[in-house]
Amino acid sequence: MKQYMLAVQFDYTAPSLPDDEVQTLYGDVERVNEELRKAGAWVFGGGLLAPSSATVVRVEGGDTTMTDGPYAETKETIGGFWVLRCADLDEALAWAEKCSRACRGPIEVRPFEDED
Repeated sequence: MKQYMLAVQFDYTAPSLPDDEVQTLYGDVERVNEELRKAGAWVFGGGLLAPSSATVVRVEGGDTTMTDGPYAETKETIGGFWVLRCADLDEALAWAEKCSRACRGPIEVRPFEDED
């Protein structure tokens, strides 16, 4: 079994959803999470705070600097993620489709490097 990261691409500049839609979205995501757990594909997952909460740590020439805020200047960034254990890419893509429907956004699927 290979591990895949399914990253939720989120536009933090888009208008916020109404509270009732947010609660529906959370419920939809939790149903997919439960399905992942029952299937044995779940490894880990979670939502992330806005990029403004980030700290970038950089070491250059032996000096460490820390900068508040996101590293990349972009409107879309990772809003959350799942780490899944899947037999192959096709299975990961099938889960990504369900995750995309639940969170109402695009999902980037990336395999982890093999550990051999």
